[in-house]
Amino acid sequence: MAQPASVDELRVLVAAASAVRPVGTRHSFNGIADSSGIMVNLDKFEGLPVLDEQARTVTVSAGTRYGDLAAFLVRHGYALHNLASLPHISVAGAVATATHGSGNGNGNLATAVAALELVTADGSLVRADRSSPDFNGMVVSLGALGIFTGITLDIEPAYEVRQDVFTNVPWASVEENFDAVTSAAYSVSIFSSLSGPAASQVWLKSRTDTDLPYAGAAEFFGGTAAEEPMHPLPGISAVNCSQQMGVPGSWSDRLAHFRLAFTPSNGDELQSEYLVPRSSAVEAIRVLRGLSAKIAPLLQVCEIRTMARDDLWLSNSYGQETVAFHFTWKPRQADVEELLPHMEAVLAPLRTRPHWGKLFALEQAQLQELYPRFADFRNLAHNMDPEGKFRNAFLARHVLG
Repeated sequence: MAQPASVDELRVLVAAASAVRPVGTRHSFNGIADSSGIMVNLDKFEGLPVLDEQARTVTVSAGTRYGDLAAFLVRHGYALHNLASLPHISVAGAVATATHGSGNGNGNLATAVAALELVTADGSLVRADRSSPDFNGMVVSLGALGIFTGITLDIEPAYEVRQDVFTNVPWASVEENFDAVTSAAYSVSIFSSLSGPAASQVWLKSRTDTDLPYAGAAEFFGGTAAEEPMHPLPGISAVNCSQQMGVPGSWSDRLAHFRLAFTPSNGDELQSEYLVPRSSAVEAIRVLRGLSAKIAPLLQVCEIRTMARDDLWLSNSYGQETVAFHFTWKPRQADVEELLPHMEAVLAPLRTRPHWGKLFALEQAQLQELYPRFADFRNLAHNMDPEGKFRNAFLARHVLG
């Protein structure tokens, strides 16, 4: 593992390498970060984030964790539009794989990228922003174009969020009122085993500077307010979860599901995620619940969330409002990998896109039909890395051929 401490060190390293890949906080569950050559981690890059209050942006080293960036922004009175479930992940890794967060009106984390800087195959330093040609192809880039060194993100004034949890919301009610359920707060997560008559939990993250229709409510679409803080998995203490029970607090401490000080996983899990057009959300719920007999023995929990459409070429929400079905599996890899093609087959009519950093089985021929700019991205990758220095087995199988 190489850990350059500066952009110049990274440029020299990349120029001399025959094969190289960036690796972040290692929260991917497939081979996207693997390399037959050098793996590069940017944890030793120095320098604080740079705030531009006039432009309403912040520029960070690509290896910066979202939780650390959030703490910096809070000290200066600013915020990001969203966070993923874990604040432990790096900005570059999340952006490059279209990792998201939640909310009907919220784009994934990559949509906040206003500019970027990366080292390309010959060691050149390339900068691009929203006015640059092919910028929308460079953001969610899967590490195929180069190694991000700096990323500039949109920010906004700081805000507070309260988190209310409801239990046992009937599936019939979720299906009948899906849009109302997911628009009930700034960010909404539905947790379930996909079996039984009800979703086990619904988490509402509400900004306190907007209307709060369910703040302190005793009932939510047939479910009831939780009487104590909840963990998404049954029987596990909520001590490491972000503050619940309607207590207002900084966006930085509420939008993620877990606290930064908590180590999120000991490796005893696998993850997959599939995203479908929001117009097909109810059909997807019914299809997956129909497979619950096969899914349940391997499942720890399924989380359902929504995202706004965007224009980033390889984003799972490119051109469409999206609903995501995130599966946290038991650590039974052979069984999970045997199940995934069956799930993908029944979801295929809904034009389902997998999360780039999770386990999936779809091949390049299937994926290219799901992304209108897929061929454009392949051309961009070839032009920026003609010798395939950043290509690995994952990219060869699923994207670049």
